[in-house]
Amino acid sequence: MKKTSIFQHPVWVVVFALIAAIAWGWAYPLIKLGFEEFGITSAMTGSKMLFAGVRFMLSGLIVLAIAKATSRDFRVKTPSGWRYVLLFSLMNTTLHYACFYIGLSHSEGSRAAILNSLGVFMLVVLACAFFKSDKLTWRKILGCVIGFTGILILNIGSGKSGQFTWLGDGMIILNALCSAIAGLMTRGLSRRVDVFVGTGYSLAIGGLLLILPGLWMQGTFPEITGMGILILGLLIGISTLGFTLYNKLLSCNPVGKVAIFNSLIPVVGAITSCIFLHEPFYGKYAIAAILATTGIYIINKGKK
Repeated sequence: MKKTSIFQHPVWVVVFALIAAIAWGWAYPLIKLGFEEFGITSAMTGSKMLFAGVRFMLSGLIVLAIAKATSRDFRVKTPSGWRYVLLFSLMNTTLHYACFYIGLSHSEGSRAAILNSLGVFMLVVLACAFFKSDKLTWRKILGCVIGFTGILILNIGSGKSGQFTWLGDGMIILNALCSAIAGLMTRGLSRRVDVFVGTGYSLAIGGLLLILPGLWMQGTFPEITGMGILILGLLIGISTLGFTLYNKLLSCNPVGKVAIFNSLIPVVGAITSCIFLHEPFYGKYAIAAILATTGIYIINKGKK
């Protein structure tokens, strides 16, 4: 009888998925605090890409070093495998986080966190179209409708709390789309290379592809402080832990079953942003978060 992997055991799937989601939620305030410590303003696009690139490239190198120390197989199994790894790197890291960092610097962290939950619903719907293990059910349809209603409520109102901006909200939505597509691609990655190694490749290559245009756009770190380095270190740890757990879970479980837990990211992101960035907390943030989380619960209710 084939032994079930710890990453397929129901209890550990929940534990690992929650750890990844909570860690990613903390990234929202940390990125904005990191920008402040390094003196990076909203207009400094090159510096933002450089900051993101250094974070992900170092995270990828750490993952690859751990893979080497644990004797992981570094072989890419198919002739076209490297093209797939490169495409995955672009979608999972480079485009994903270029949009994310630009969008976050033009939006409140709490608002961006809730808006980014749109990626969860995108992934659930797309997974049903591409994978037989993910069936489109009335629960998923209802959950997506309720969750998306929360996203719409977020953009109702006047002034800064309700105004849609392309550089802020638009970029966060593009980031969510890239995240959903990368989630679909993870299973294909696992057929071409060890998932742990593939995660390292995607972070390191994707990070490098952020650094190069960042330098070309004359990106710099205007200020370097001990606190800034600490924050960057925490963000590197979040990437290393979050992507390693999440990609492994996606590779051996139904995509929807794992993606569901990312509903916790906007809740953690909104709360931590309001506390640590002293951002105003609007009532509709709570309503949007509750609806997004309710939608996720409905989708996941009854899953085995």
